[in-house]
Amino acid sequence: MKHTNRVEKMVQPMLKELGYELVQIQLLGKKNPCLQVMAEPISSRSMSIADCESISHALSTLLDIEDLIPSSYTLEVSSPGLDRPLVRLDHFERFKGHEALIETSTNIDGSKNFRAQINGVKGDNVLLQATDGEKVFAFKDIKKAKLVVTDEMLAEKKDKPRDD
Repeated sequence: MKHTNRVEKMVQPMLKELGYELVQIQLLGKKNPCLQVMAEPISSRSMSIADCESISHALSTLLDIEDLIPSSYTLEVSSPGLDRPLVRLDHFERFKGHEALIETSTNIDGSKNFRAQINGVKGDNVLLQATDGEKVFAFKDIKKAKLVVTDEMLAEKKDKPRDD
């Protein structure tokens, strides 16, 4: 985990300079580690394979020079996809109206897992509309969250013109 924090601090400004926003960095696996970098264009355009290649080349050079990860690893650059992780508070505001799967770090109303529509953000809280009513979660209590791919989301994506 400490490696990814150091990598994130180095990678984030570089991505921003290239026109991308960092979504998430994870170092996965122990035997054959994979550094997964998830990014998206700052503009609202779709991410292309050429974008991933461009980021990968730039990051490979930077990571080789800085040598922040002591072992060998594979670098994987990807877009967040439709079922993207929601890792920052502003993601919950940005995807208001969409459905999400949320896992909390503590039991809330007897559960740690929820599927609900995102109603936005208020302060440091995430507002959700579940089948049993409105829920308010402190952002710090959300362990994992990701969007749910729905027919509405696919229709919205289909209607949106691509510019890549």
